[in-house]
Amino acid sequence: MRQIEQRAVQAYREQFLEEPALVASAPGRVNLIGEHTDYNAGFVLPCAIDKRVTVAIGHGDMYLYSADFQERCPLLEKREGSWADYPGGVVWAMKERGFDIQSFQGAFAGDVPLGSGLSSSAAIEAATAIALDALFDLKMEKKDLAVLCQHAENAFVGVNSGIMDQYASLLCQAGTALLIDCRSLEARSIPLDLAGADLVLLVCDTHVPRELGATGYNARREACEKAAHTLGVRELRDAHLQDLEKLSGEERKRARHVITENSRVLEAIQALQRQDFGAFGRLMYASHQSLRDDYEVSTPELDAFVEIAIQSSALGARLTGAGFGGCALALIRSEDAGVLVMNVRHYFEARGFTQPEFFSFQPAVGAEVVA
Repeated sequence: MRQIEQRAVQAYREQFLEEPALVASAPGRVNLIGEHTDYNAGFVLPCAIDKRVTVAIGHGDMYLYSADFQERCPLLEKREGSWADYPGGVVWAMKERGFDIQSFQGAFAGDVPLGSGLSSSAAIEAATAIALDALFDLKMEKKDLAVLCQHAENAFVGVNSGIMDQYASLLCQAGTALLIDCRSLEARSIPLDLAGADLVLLVCDTHVPRELGATGYNARREACEKAAHTLGVRELRDAHLQDLEKLSGEERKRARHVITENSRVLEAIQALQRQDFGAFGRLMYASHQSLRDDYEVSTPELDAFVEIAIQSSALGARLTGAGFGGCALALIRSEDAGVLVMNVRHYFEARGFTQPEFFSFQPAVGAEVVA
């Protein structure tokens, strides 16, 4: 058992004075490329990270405990604006599907950074879903659990997210990325042998807070829907570069990002299949430029990280997640990662930015019942 899973078990014992029936965990994710394409029925390429949310669960009286917040609360039947909305939403969605979710209790512990764009919310949803599926023998497929978790986040929590986060948390495999077609919901693993190439993924959490509901996330989604309507297509997935002539202003910029980003994802798949990490990295840089200029979701801190990554010999770098703060990602040789960290720390300190947090990883395994 991982340390974070042991922590959840210990919290369960302390809170409920018994052993849990089972333990499940699910990872956060980082999106390698394909940003803001998911809700436009496009393509995304995430992989799981080795930061997870764990739930120790058993039959009981519908109380949940968070070791991270040191808070015990009853299972919520309506949104309350707390961490418990996420497991509560999963239960609500399962009951809406007609599943008989009987009384249970659970203790949660996680080390996915909160509010950073690494999908701590999807991790808690996925851990809850796979744990309840096992506890009550629901026999749901992981893809169906992911769709259910997305519905919980959309309709219960109230965040209008796409399917990528939940798919990544539930379906990713170690040593691979996950290509997701967000229209068909088909997904396939793409080899991502970074260790063999002596490469790592370095995440920089800028600690610039981002709350999707309080940012321009929904505004950008609405702009994309308006652009698709103007073009007479179902979604921007169906639009082409020449269609941009029919758009203007904000709608044109947002659409240009989505159209070009979808192309970059498909090019990235080809690059990874031939293990051309240099080409893949260049696509990452192009993605960031598009997110900065056309989608306008970057920040000075995210831009600084990418610029310093270029100077520090990173193969590629980009903001990851919805933007407006949160995290950036670099693909870099293992031997160069420490230099990039040092350079970014010095720059952020000189500019008076909040000191960032870093961690490096290889692509990790998705949600699983571990005990």
